[in-house]
Amino acid sequence: MNLTHWKLERDADGIAWATLDVADSTTNTLGAAVMIELGLLLDALDRQPPTALVIRSGKAAGFIAGANIEEFTAIDSAAAARVLVERGWNLFNRLAAVAYPTLALVRGHCMGGGFELALACRYRIAVDEPGTRMALPEVMLGIYPAWGGMLRLPQLIGPAAALDLMLTGKGVDARKAKRLGLADEAVPARVMDNAARMLVLSGREPRRLPFMQKLMNGPLSGIVAGKARQQVAAKARPEHYPAPYAIIDIWAKHGGNALAVPADSPSSLEAIFRSPTARNLIRVFFLQERLKGFGKDADFTPRRVHVIGAGVMGGDIATECALRGMIVTLQDQSASRIAPAIARAGKRIERKFRGKPREARFALDRLIPDPAGAGVAQADVIIEAIFENLDAKRALFADIERRARPDAVLASNTSSLRIADIATALADPSRLVGIHFFNPVAVLPLVEVVKSAVSADEPYRRAAAFVRKLDKLPLPVKDEPGFLVNAVLGPYMYEALRCVDEGVAPETIDAALVAYGMPMGPVELMDTVGLDIAVAAGKTLAGPNAVLPRALAARVEAGQLGKKSGQGFYQWQDGKARKSAAGTPPEGLARRIAAPLLAAAEACVAKGVVEDADLADAGVIFGTGYPPFTGGPLNHSRAMAQAAG
Repeated sequence: MNLTHWKLERDADGIAWATLDVADSTTNTLGAAVMIELGLLLDALDRQPPTALVIRSGKAAGFIAGANIEEFTAIDSAAAARVLVERGWNLFNRLAAVAYPTLALVRGHCMGGGFELALACRYRIAVDEPGTRMALPEVMLGIYPAWGGMLRLPQLIGPAAALDLMLTGKGVDARKAKRLGLADEAVPARVMDNAARMLVLSGREPRRLPFMQKLMNGPLSGIVAGKARQQVAAKARPEHYPAPYAIIDIWAKHGGNALAVPADSPSSLEAIFRSPTARNLIRVFFLQERLKGFGKDADFTPRRVHVIGAGVMGGDIATECALRGMIVTLQDQSASRIAPAIARAGKRIERKFRGKPREARFALDRLIPDPAGAGVAQADVIIEAIFENLDAKRALFADIERRARPDAVLASNTSSLRIADIATALADPSRLVGIHFFNPVAVLPLVEVVKSAVSADEPYRRAAAFVRKLDKLPLPVKDEPGFLVNAVLGPYMYEALRCVDEGVAPETIDAALVAYGMPMGPVELMDTVGLDIAVAAGKTLAGPNAVLPRALAARVEAGQLGKKSGQGFYQWQDGKARKSAAGTPPEGLARRIAAPLLAAAEACVAKGVVEDADLADAGVIFGTGYPPFTGGPLNHSRAMAQAAG
């Protein structure tokens, strides 16, 4: 049997070892050729049945990343989508039905169709190392796991846990996979082959659900589905994100079989395929992959980072670096100023490494208070995160340059000042770049990497590589006031406050924009950022004579600065805004408030702040939370124009 992507070997125990190593690719994906060969492989095993079958990966990068996304995006009809689903559904059902025991040996990422293949095996072993993740992320692309995931996952771990994974797309590591029952064992890499051999020959009964979980999968499924719909409705509207509702419907009404759904149902393959949401979310996936590519051309592995400024932003940047294995020195004027940042870091690290006290202790040990700034001399990357004052930043970088290594990356986290203006204090201005994080640092994936007219290429490339080491998305931007994200957010938030000046309640404004698809309303966002910061940024971006909305100016003058002071446009208690009931918004309110954001994004493209409209869409989605189902503001604008004319 001549196979290109699979290798089949039999050992002395009669075990067939099927190794997937997709040709001419660094990653295993389940394209048409791979699936055809899997069918041929099963044909061969039908003719000469093995004692058992172990499926594993020949790639260092992981098990299987899922379906071939390029093939999927080339589908041009609902009929072709149905053919694709039938192929995977039938093939994995065939694998699940073989008489001999089967095992998936999962090392590295096991996503989407790859996870569905693993679910079709009798046993699963997860290799316990950082890269191993199991997930069904299809919902994040606006589609659903139609190759058996909606059938087998609830049968394996119960519907509540299964729906949680399918409706969020979140992944689990090897140890959690073992706890949930996704994996029968979680083992170190050094024993994985022996563990696979022992388990697949063990004759162990496959995992069985308790009686109550079986009821929830059967007669009580309607109750479970109802609760799941309520939870989804609190976060996403069906007209914006139909896929999670379809997952619940297909599991509850059709046994997880997408092929059984009538074509006229909103859950059908035809409806999902035609949905602009799926098309736009796949677009967002490719935009994300493009951002991940920045920094790949720099041979740079930062080990030591020095952060100056232990406020919320600087402290959280330092924490993320420590979580990623870097040794971080955190500088401020005194140890007492650094202490709150270390306390916050302890809580973040404890959450991140829950149940792993050793890893948590090591991460916290990597975060070192450094009031004197001794870490500057050893750092690979030095990030300034002090208050927005040009003279203060210039003085600081003049001092840093004298003490830093010649090859260290010097970066400012400024949000509104020009990098070139700060760089005038340096003997070599070409060393300075911008690395602009967003608050909260732990949550928002985007980081703007700023190259000024005088910045050299190498520190710029290294800055992007550093951002990728933090598992963030670097967005290359030109050195213009506000760069991209703040340049579009400012007009958006100020327009919302002009509506407040006109008498529209903040609750009504925020509710209208959440209904529009934003993760948080603009008034609550401004309260969260800080009203004093909004005023300072407004004056920096629009000039000192900029006319501030009256409601904003009055609150800042009264010392009502938002969340941090306990009172802004809302009263804040226990970190949450207390709101009155939202009224009925005026016609077109959300479109009016979003319009300045769109105009600003178009202006940024015209000025070359970002390279093209696609990067503008990517930056606004990942930096502001602009509704991903739209594909980005400029894509959304084009679609609306086409629909209108």
